[in-house]
Amino acid sequence: MLRKIPLFLLGILLISVTSCSTAKKAAANKKNTAVSAKPKKKPKKGGIQPYDKVITKDAKSDEGLFTVHELDDKYFYEIPDSLFNREMLMVTRIAKTASGIGFGGGKQNTQVLRWEKNKKKVLLRVVSHSVVAADSLPVHEAVVNSNFEPILYAFPIKAFSKDSLNTVIDVTALFSKDVPALGMPSFRRRQYKISRLDDSRSYIDKLKSYPLNIESRHVKTYKAGAAPSNNSVGSISVEMSNSMILLPKEPMKRRYFDERVGWFARGQVDYGLKAQKSKQVTFLDRWRLEVKDEDIEKFKRGELVEPKKQIVYYVDRATPEEWKPYIKQGIEDWQVAFEAAGFKNAIIAKDPPTAEEDPDWSPEDVRYSVVRYLASPIPNANGPHVSDPRSGEILESDINWYHNVMSLLRNWFFIQTAAINPEAQTLEFKSEVMGRLIRFVSAHEVGHTLGLPHNMGSSVAYSVEDLRNAEFTKKYGTAPSIMDYARFNYVAQPGDEGVALMPNIGPYDKYAISWGYRPILDVATAKDEKKTLDTWILDKAGDPMYRFGHQQAGDVVDPSSQTEDLGDDAMKASDYGIKNLKRIVPNLIKWTAEDGKNYDDLETMYGQVLGQYNRYMGHVSSNIGGVYEIYKTSDQEGAVYTHVSKDDQKRAMKFINDELFKTQDWLLDQNIFNKIQYSGSTERIRGTQVRTLNRILSLGRLARVMENETLNGNDAYAMLAMMSDLRKGIWSELPSGKTIDAYRRNLQRAHIDRLAYLMTAKNQRQFRGSDYVKSTALNTSQSDLRAVVRAELNTLKRNIRSAISRTGNTMSKIHLRDALERIELILDPK
Repeated sequence: MLRKIPLFLLGILLISVTSCSTAKKAAANKKNTAVSAKPKKKPKKGGIQPYDKVITKDAKSDEGLFTVHELDDKYFYEIPDSLFNREMLMVTRIAKTASGIGFGGGKQNTQVLRWEKNKKKVLLRVVSHSVVAADSLPVHEAVVNSNFEPILYAFPIKAFSKDSLNTVIDVTALFSKDVPALGMPSFRRRQYKISRLDDSRSYIDKLKSYPLNIESRHVKTYKAGAAPSNNSVGSISVEMSNSMILLPKEPMKRRYFDERVGWFARGQVDYGLKAQKSKQVTFLDRWRLEVKDEDIEKFKRGELVEPKKQIVYYVDRATPEEWKPYIKQGIEDWQVAFEAAGFKNAIIAKDPPTAEEDPDWSPEDVRYSVVRYLASPIPNANGPHVSDPRSGEILESDINWYHNVMSLLRNWFFIQTAAINPEAQTLEFKSEVMGRLIRFVSAHEVGHTLGLPHNMGSSVAYSVEDLRNAEFTKKYGTAPSIMDYARFNYVAQPGDEGVALMPNIGPYDKYAISWGYRPILDVATAKDEKKTLDTWILDKAGDPMYRFGHQQAGDVVDPSSQTEDLGDDAMKASDYGIKNLKRIVPNLIKWTAEDGKNYDDLETMYGQVLGQYNRYMGHVSSNIGGVYEIYKTSDQEGAVYTHVSKDDQKRAMKFINDELFKTQDWLLDQNIFNKIQYSGSTERIRGTQVRTLNRILSLGRLARVMENETLNGNDAYAMLAMMSDLRKGIWSELPSGKTIDAYRRNLQRAHIDRLAYLMTAKNQRQFRGSDYVKSTALNTSQSDLRAVVRAELNTLKRNIRSAISRTGNTMSKIHLRDALERIELILDPK
């Protein structure tokens, strides 16, 4: 039973409890104050530091994609949290090069990177887009597990920003040390026997941040056992350029590649497709040209509309004022092609702002595409571009324009047109003439930056006689595509008044740009576009104006897809070209002379004559053993590969025998030789003849000749007939006993040497992996090759033995006896 507590005692008790609680709180607060008064724990040495301790007031800071801080020869990146795990494209180029290592601007490596925060470190990972699968599919996990992203570099975190939204790392070592992915590529290292980086002669020149990219320049000095120049130093110094570019959050919709339309493209192996094997998917490199929402109905009605974002090229401030208008015209010449794709004003040229208008404007800012004018003796121009590997979207392009490209243009225009063109009969062209040539090259290089490769199969669309027609050439130029190497009209003859001398943006260019850029609305995916794209191709199928032919390196297999050629008949076009060279040679001294100057220009232009002459021989000889390649798909009729006709191959051999292997007196101008050289004329002619001879008797060409005969029998230019025609042309003096001059003696010895090579040549494999490099496999010991060559040598031995008695000239007799000895040593080396 509880006893009642008086009220006054209860009040006393409550006061007592409250007082006790207050005392305890006071004691606890006193204790906490004592603890907080202790000094804070200092960060560990080398650990994460307060921001102000790392980025001090002495730091030079450059805000952009990341903020870049420079402090005491060290460089720091301050990375926003929002940019971790975003994909970025790193493009590595050689910006300035040692002599003998190509030229500056050459791309060495491209890779996708991802910055990732991991505990107390920041990891820089290399991301591959070569193997993919949609993340909604079960196979995606297998693809991820099979493509673990390698770590390119790991950085300790140095500090966090005061708001904790940015992470600071020291990136000095990434650019100052030897990180192969950002420096000299492995093939250069092997070529020049590079052993290591010399830290004492390597340094960072600058790191610059822009809104969408960061540009680095760093000098690398490598110890090299086989430096291409300055061997006494034992090293190579180059300036490397690395562009790190933020890729778009939303990749552009792709457009699938088709080999029937030439395009720069990239591929992925996609394991997510419904195919019973891993399948390669290839898609175009192209700019993101989109119709504005408010213009979609206009576009559907066929009206021209401006794109959401134009393609803009700035012409470098360093470009001489005289040439700027012509470079701009070359850029904007492509507007007619984009009009075929439904866009107006899609591509424009601008002057960059002056330093006063915008001191921060830079051609290295990825937001700007620039025609860079470089004061360099390199006679070239090139148009590279940077594209998103996920979608093919071209992000930026800088055309490199080297000052000395004008000398190249002068030489080509002189040699190919001076016979009919008074404006080319000098080494100092009028500004309007050179300007027109610059415009031509500008347009060609811009075509590359739009996604178009060389189309060497274009010029064959026009007949040779059409190229002499003023009305035709004014309308169509000298080729359907400016992307062909159809330089200048060497076919036109005196009297062909008003004929055009160079190509313009042609029918193929308009078709290709339309095929690659015209938006296909109301479809969701690249796969959905395929039917429409196929229809556009089939509409033009069979018309040579819209044919694409790959550039060929190495063995030229398809004679209709060659560099520097014109027209549909190489023999006829080259005959016209040689007639023009014969008109030029007697005038070389007059057209190159200038009071007070030596004969260097005369020597250069005579060399250009020989070079052009050699091109003609290449164009013709490629018909022997040639195979036409006309891309088709399975729904199209006809063959993709067709051998050159027997008659055309025989015509080609006759042309070579008549126009090259017979001594060409018109090339042997003593009035020129006695001004440019104390010796060497005989060697020049020998080299020109032997180059073509070896091309005809190359392993791949002979393999195709033998295969053609096997497949097509009497309709083919047979191996024995081809070898017989060649032998009779080279040794035509034997039946009559005529004197054999020095040029022919050299050629005949070269013929024996080449037959000797064929008797011992190793097997040739077919090279695979590139559409550009052609080669044909041949087993030299088990094919008919050596049997045919042995028969040729025996026939030649009999013919020479019979001819010795008929030959009255002493030097000719000595030569023939020597030839007999050579052949016998080949047939019986013991």
